Amino acid sequence: MTVALAPDDIVRTHADGAANPREPLLVLEPLIGFLAANGLDAPADLDAVPVGEGHSNVTFELSTDVIVRRPPRGPLPPSAHDVLREARLLRALEVTPVRSPKVLAVCDDPSVIGAPFYVMERVVGDVVTGALPERFDNPAQRARISDELIDALVDLHAVDWTAIGLEGFGKPSGYLERQLRRFLGLWEHNKTRELPAVEEVGKWLAENMPPSPPATVVHGDYRLGNTMLAPGTPARLIAIFDWEMATIGDPLADVGYMMIHWTQSGDPVGRFNLQSVTSLPGFPTRAEMIARYEERSGRSMQALNWYVTLALWKAVVFMEGNYKRAVAGSTDDPYLKSFGEGVIELAERARDVTEHGF
Repeated sequence: MTVALAPDDIVRTHADGAANPREPLLVLEPLIGFLAANGLDAPADLDAVPVGEGHSNVTFELSTDVIVRRPPRGPLPPSAHDVLREARLLRALEVTPVRSPKVLAVCDDPSVIGAPFYVMERVVGDVVTGALPERFDNPAQRARISDELIDALVDLHAVDWTAIGLEGFGKPSGYLERQLRRFLGLWEHNKTRELPAVEEVGKWLAENMPPSPPATVVHGDYRLGNTMLAPGTPARLIAIFDWEMATIGDPLADVGYMMIHWTQSGDPVGRFNLQSVTSLPGFPTRAEMIARYEERSGRSMQALNWYVTLALWKAVVFMEGNYKRAVAGSTDDPYLKSFGEGVIELAERARDVTEHGF
């Protein structure tokens, strides 16, 4: 899916970018030099178009059929949007069964295009967001998609992260405590107004924290819309994208997050539900999805209400940060400008889960 391109997003030279009030996202001539130095196709007439939902790290498809991923424009909160860390993880996962794209080159020099970035292979298929491709639009294929989504997550959580060089990528103990501390700090950095529900949910999470199972690689943003399905049938999940939140930690955080985006028949219409397609016949309910994960992984789901609350609370903090960037004018994305009311809606939803479950 392509997104809108602003006139100052892509420039030919740094001199062109200096003439604009905002920093560019891509500077083509130095990018061409980097590609050539790394043995990649680098024509003088290189072009690029933005792809994806475009609300976090920025992704471009180059006319040479590869993908460039870089952080958004600043100001950015501390430790957020670290594409070099993301690239390290993807390279480590290449020797595992995890369905991740291959990294082709990494640039840690921000002077090239204005920020660190990496180049990865382009994977061909369909990303399901608002609608299903016709070949999948029947109950049998919908069920198959759901199974693939769970199986790919179980495969990720089964990786021996110490054996693939990810020591130091994240701390295997204390993950939940660190999540609470970090997002409380991010809330103070991101907030544009006082929202008591955010503080109340944060307090509830701290007071009801469950013990974690053994640590695994955690994706941090795992949902149907961040995966790709192969061409043809039957449905087959071939790639997981958007790894910027990945770490070593509690695998149930991924399950809780997946559930906040998994709608089912009878759910109220939410302002920011990214996957209403899963309410169609053939897609399992949330309880059925959780049961499959529990069966495949062997992990208990007894505390999942806590993890769902955590996911909603973190989404509130991130949305407020994106809303702050939109208000400041550092992004043209109209979707982010609508986050003002959405933050309030999600905060209330999180508080409701603390009282009634999800």
